[in-house]
Amino acid sequence: MPRDTLTRDQIVQTAIELLDEDGLEGLNMRALGRRLGSAATAVYWHVRNKDDLVVLAGDLVWDEVGLPDPGAVGWRAAATSMAADLYAMLTRHPWLVQALATHLLHGPGKARHDDHSLAVYEAAGFAGAEADRAAATVFMFVLGNALGESATASLARRIDRDGGDAQERIRDTMARASEVAMRFPRLRARLEADAVAAYGAAPDDSFAFGLRAILDGLESQLAARPAPATGTAP
Repeated sequence: MPRDTLTRDQIVQTAIELLDEDGLEGLNMRALGRRLGSAATAVYWHVRNKDDLVVLAGDLVWDEVGLPDPGAVGWRAAATSMAADLYAMLTRHPWLVQALATHLLHGPGKARHDDHSLAVYEAAGFAGAEADRAAATVFMFVLGNALGESATASLARRIDRDGGDAQERIRDTMARASEVAMRFPRLRARLEADAVAAYGAAPDDSFAFGLRAILDGLESQLAARPAPATGTAP
């Protein structure tokens, strides 16, 4: 594809596809050019370098997170929906978790999400730094839950690139980990109670359970506040 027919949007969308398949380590201008049917040099007319491309791609995917109106659905339903959408987006694009640790990501997509997140917690009754802390607490919980899938995807790619079988290696490692866990009473009891349980695997409803616990805690803080004074001064 000649450089005068390429657009930045095409390049960024294609970079996201490449990142989803091969991760941060698999993204380079030559591979991107091949996928676009263009010379790598043509890409440089639209983006400065790989880091610039990661920032653009890392911002665009934030548009996949819905922004429900807390006035229409209530702040808690809006917060739950945003957290679930964010978790789905991060697990759909596991490279973004790594990019958050290695790049200074910014742009209108993330800013739009962050601004709406603050609006949700302000609708709940938090203000200023309290709203910042509430939004950050939920965000860090979601990010932490997505970290495991991001690390597993990166590890699997590395093993496959080295000529190994990633799924087999992971199964063997988890089997050895389970053998070690059987030496400890609480871990042994759980593994014996569920023959198909994998050591270290979270129960299916862990994300929903944790999110409810956080939102319950935020509601409790709001409920514990003294009622505002009423009446007029003499």
